[in-house]
Amino acid sequence: MDQEFQDIDSSGQWQNLYNEIRNQSHECPYKVANFPENRNRNRYRDVSPYDHSRVRLENSENDYINASLVVMQEAQRSYILTQGPLRNTCGHFWLMIWEQRSKAVIMLNRLIEKGSEKCAQYWPSAEEREMDFRDTGFRVTLQSQNVKSYYTIRTLELHNTKTGETRDIFHFHYTTWPDFGVPESPASFLNFLFKVRESGSLEAGNGPAVVHCSAGIGRSGTFSLVDTCLVLMEKRKDPSSVDVQKVLLDMREFRMGLIQTPDQLRFSYMAIMEGAKCIMGDYSLQKQWQKLSEEDLEPAADLSPTSQNTQRLSDLLNGQTGLFAEAEEPETSDVCTESPQEEQHTEDTSSSLRKRHREEKKTSMAQKLQQMKDKMKDAEKKKETWLYWRPIVLNVGAGAAVAFGLLMCWVFLSQ
Repeated sequence: MDQEFQDIDSSGQWQNLYNEIRNQSHECPYKVANFPENRNRNRYRDVSPYDHSRVRLENSENDYINASLVVMQEAQRSYILTQGPLRNTCGHFWLMIWEQRSKAVIMLNRLIEKGSEKCAQYWPSAEEREMDFRDTGFRVTLQSQNVKSYYTIRTLELHNTKTGETRDIFHFHYTTWPDFGVPESPASFLNFLFKVRESGSLEAGNGPAVVHCSAGIGRSGTFSLVDTCLVLMEKRKDPSSVDVQKVLLDMREFRMGLIQTPDQLRFSYMAIMEGAKCIMGDYSLQKQWQKLSEEDLEPAADLSPTSQNTQRLSDLLNGQTGLFAEAEEPETSDVCTESPQEEQHTEDTSSSLRKRHREEKKTSMAQKLQQMKDKMKDAEKKKETWLYWRPIVLNVGAGAAVAFGLLMCWVFLSQ
């Protein structure tokens, strides 16, 4: 694999390799995602779960959630790759975790990226400690939180209010992975990946781990690809036997567009090669990764927001008040198609970015319009309330004035 990487890298062929993988990817039907009643459950219109691999909610009138079950049989790994929950799907998100018996949630994005909300706050902050999701009957409590320079590990208690049962869920949150980009180094990424592995959350004895970013295809695909390839290398005892391209194509049969850019593909190769050294016996690398990642430093503050209000909003929504608020590039989707014209990477990427920006602007405008409508309704209600009470208040006031005048006249005359 090292030689393959060097050959591709030296000749600058990552773009061509990425296009080749895209051309070999075949899109499957995703009719359910486009049902009218499900459209408001999709974060992006161009990222949908395939019908054959979508996760179905069991105890819900509508079984749809934008999530895909990715099963890698030889590696004995199962992942649920999903979008960042919307505000109206947080309850569905926890219902899925409960029904699938997932032990961990791996979150690879921030809630606010470049001023746009890319994921709803679905877990309680340190200040709240507890959140209720009455639509599906769950309560989530923050039990512990370990904040590092670029990731945070939380332990959450998931309580089923209908049955009274509780389960502990690990929440692994990578907080500095740039959207539409790659981590700073394979060392920091592998340090994080092995923290997740050490928890046992990815093992076959548990339900599938839930992995999400914003759309659930770019960063989520990178994480799952690297982990699966390292498992296969360990099982086969031969790193050279693992075909990264084939593994990625196999994963793309379960969810569209996994790995979004040539850079993410290149980074995946780098992380797999570095991780393979540890898998094949050089366990001292884990300590080196930990040292290189500088995880014990203070989380870096973000200076990009243009106002303190934006900073505070970002902090609050990210559940890390005052700790870090890194803004990242908007995540775009890479929808697999078989049309040669749509497979031109540069055109597709820019088109996808423009499309995503348009959608975000429309969503933002819709939210602002809704807020304006709500304010107008509140003002109208206050006006109606005042119009109702105004004559009563005026009559009472006039009556009180007359009574007071009569009282004063009686006092004056009685003297």
